[in-house]
Amino acid sequence: MKKIRLVGLLLAIIYTSFCHAQKQIITLGSGVETGVYYPTGGGICRIVNKLKRKPKIRCILEATNGSVSNIARVLNHSLDVGIAQSNWIYKSYHQEQQNDSKITSAGADQGAELRTLLMLYPEYFTVIVPKSSDVYSFDDIKGKRVSIGTPGSSLRATMNDLLEKKGWHYQDFMQVLSLDATDQASALCQGRIDVMIYIVGHPSGMAREATDDCDSRLVSVRGAAVDQLLIENSYYRRAMIPGAIYRGNIKSVATFGVSASLFASTALSEQTAYSLVKVIMEQLNEFRGLHPAFARLDPEQMVKGPFAAPLHKGALRYFKEVGLIEDN
Repeated sequence: MKKIRLVGLLLAIIYTSFCHAQKQIITLGSGVETGVYYPTGGGICRIVNKLKRKPKIRCILEATNGSVSNIARVLNHSLDVGIAQSNWIYKSYHQEQQNDSKITSAGADQGAELRTLLMLYPEYFTVIVPKSSDVYSFDDIKGKRVSIGTPGSSLRATMNDLLEKKGWHYQDFMQVLSLDATDQASALCQGRIDVMIYIVGHPSGMAREATDDCDSRLVSVRGAAVDQLLIENSYYRRAMIPGAIYRGNIKSVATFGVSASLFASTALSEQTAYSLVKVIMEQLNEFRGLHPAFARLDPEQMVKGPFAAPLHKGALRYFKEVGLIEDN
């Protein structure tokens, strides 16, 4: 009887080990449930989890506080994969410290372990004002009531970068607030701020709220300061917010932005990274239909550098295999 139990126990151990070898569970950090990162992560997990082929990957989605939190948790191995803005990945990889951010707590000393899996969609530096406003370009916001984002936010870091290039200071505005991005549309419509500024993928629910509820318009952001910012920082890119996606805003609007990127660390195995990227890219048509921000995803743009952190070996292997990156 004891021998039978031992044999049964041995078989159970072998079976468990076999199942574990066949299934790789990854945790994916997204963002707050009202943002675009959460449905992005949900879409990735949905596509990954429905496929039956081996090696089987199971994706578990976690709502998080976004970029900085995801970087910190990937580096301390409480998440396997995360979504973050390219500027935060870059700064952490290059171990740059921001005085008013939590990037130092994101494991800056470990930042060199970060790896890019693929670039997702652009996130635009977005300026919105009431239709009756006398603001027609970014230069016109001087002397207005603005929100520059909460401490540690991507908006705050980007605003600081841009203001430095323009030679402006917070004192150049009538009032500077630190509203959360989700509060800005209501603040604009209620007249508590003159200018709504944030960084987001489009179409955006917050931009739609501002344009629908109080007849607002988008403002272009360009000029010598923006040109210099892009020259000096490879994680910023020129961008056009498409026209006709918001009521009363027919024309496309020039601005700049960052890229929402799927990333991991060197702790993620090459095979798992390869399998994850392969699943996403092979189901890209389905992924595009999961959210309006994904509609324009282009495989060639998703692997077009420069990258905020180097490509993961597994991702690089897949992209070379399908000819998206040349095998030199």
